[in-house]
Amino acid sequence: MSTGHVSTIDTPISPFTAIVAMDGAVLASGWTASTDDLLPQISPSLRPTTLTTRRDLGAVTKAVRAYHGGDLDAIAEIPVRQRSGEFMQQAWDALRTVPAGKPVSYADYALLAGRPAAVRAAATACARNAATLFVPCHRVIRTGGAIGNFRWGSDVKRWLLNHES
Repeated sequence: MSTGHVSTIDTPISPFTAIVAMDGAVLASGWTASTDDLLPQISPSLRPTTLTTRRDLGAVTKAVRAYHGGDLDAIAEIPVRQRSGEFMQQAWDALRTVPAGKPVSYADYALLAGRPAAVRAAATACARNAATLFVPCHRVIRTGGAIGNFRWGSDVKRWLLNHES
């Protein structure tokens, strides 16, 4: 049996909820007030069996507030824990190297992840990213500049990209 901590923070977009492991690593996060939206995104091998609600998650809460307040690099040092195959892991790591205000296309993202021909697999890595914001999949857009899909909706993605530009 494992325990995770959860907290929901008001942001200018909507409520933002994070689920973290006992050591503070983000397991899942997003612009929702419901853990039901987040728990299925966590790998079964990492998914907590018990969640304890906390008002504050320390560094995670501080980073979320700072990011939404304008410190776009506040999220960079927050530890994240996700589990999948080798390419997904590489792709999620690559997302953390995309700087704020410098979105990349899915093709460029596939190249960053080490498999230039794997554009669809790169898009799948974005779709399966449980730790949104901390693994900034919103920074990947379609070739030509269209926003593309985002689990939390195109309005949230547009707000994030505008916030970072």
